[in-house]
Amino acid sequence: MENVYTLENNVDITPSQPPRYAGFWMRFWAYLLDLFVVGSIDRLVVYPVFRLLDLSVDKATMFSPIAIATAVVFYGYFVCMTKFFQQTVGKMVFGLKVVTMNDEPFTWFTVLFREVIGKFIAKFILFIGFLFVAFSEKKQGLHDQIADTTVIHEHEC
Repeated sequence: MENVYTLENNVDITPSQPPRYAGFWMRFWAYLLDLFVVGSIDRLVVYPVFRLLDLSVDKATMFSPIAIATAVVFYGYFVCMTKFFQQTVGKMVFGLKVVTMNDEPFTWFTVLFREVIGKFIAKFILFIGFLFVAFSEKKQGLHDQIADTTVIHEHEC
């Protein structure tokens, strides 16, 4: 039987279920789908624009114009999708959602800290920061712990 509490003004409150945290493999598959989306944007938009403007698409150095443009698309995609929708296309497909640990709305600072700085640090240490998801109680990667966020299943089945 489900617990129901009644407040003074006769409003029934059912205790909410604790969130179901998204594990490593669900997040991994969502990320692979996101890489496909970002790669598609690069190949359908960025590269044709560069060819149209007769700019080099050679990634000879990390600071070549095409490398910078694709990095802007990559980080822009993750930052904007997380800020405005709390999920990327990959997370949408798999029913996942990024949330703050204190249930407050995302600020630009939180999103930039998670998606740019936190993920850079997680990748810098040989991607070990992402393995934290598999072993932490609330399935937080290093970037989640830095930004005080986590990924949950959006809807219960």
